[in-house]
Amino acid sequence: MGPLIFSLNVTLDGCVDHQEGIADDETHAFFTRLMDESGAMLWGRVTYEMMESSWPAVARDEEAPPAMREWAVKLEAKPKYVVSSTRTDFPWANSHHIAGDLRKGVQKLKDVTPDGILLGSGKLATELDRLDLIDEYRMLVQPMIAGHGPTLHEGGLPGTRRLELLSAEPLRNGAVAMHYRRAR
Repeated sequence: MGPLIFSLNVTLDGCVDHQEGIADDETHAFFTRLMDESGAMLWGRVTYEMMESSWPAVARDEEAPPAMREWAVKLEAKPKYVVSSTRTDFPWANSHHIAGDLRKGVQKLKDVTPDGILLGSGKLATELDRLDLIDEYRMLVQPMIAGHGPTLHEGGLPGTRRLELLSAEPLRNGAVAMHYRRAR
């Protein structure tokens, strides 16, 4: 069984707005490495639609910056799983729908993905954390205070999650890559 790894950009004040953060070559390389280490991607419908609306075009754009294009090309090939109760058709290459019981669907995905699953949706992460399905957290903490939301686990959790620090790596751009595992 592979781990479910929640990974996202987050500002110092907990903002997870995809427009907040440094989107340079170093950041793209960081997330490309995480994707390379994982067997699949997992998103909610809103994140899927946001990704679907831009990254396939970047993968085809030979003029795109190399780090962005590398991410996009690899993302095209990576299995992508989407949790949605309102949409069932996901035409982007290698996209699959997870329907029905959330716990069972994600647990089944973990069971058949030994290299792990990279989760990149804030609202979905809150639901999966409530179900005790997230094993690791790979946050890229951005050197900024956004002053607005959405924020990490905005809907709240039933209790405090104790974490064990596995690594902390400062990037040249000022962000810090934090890797935690659930303390059990």
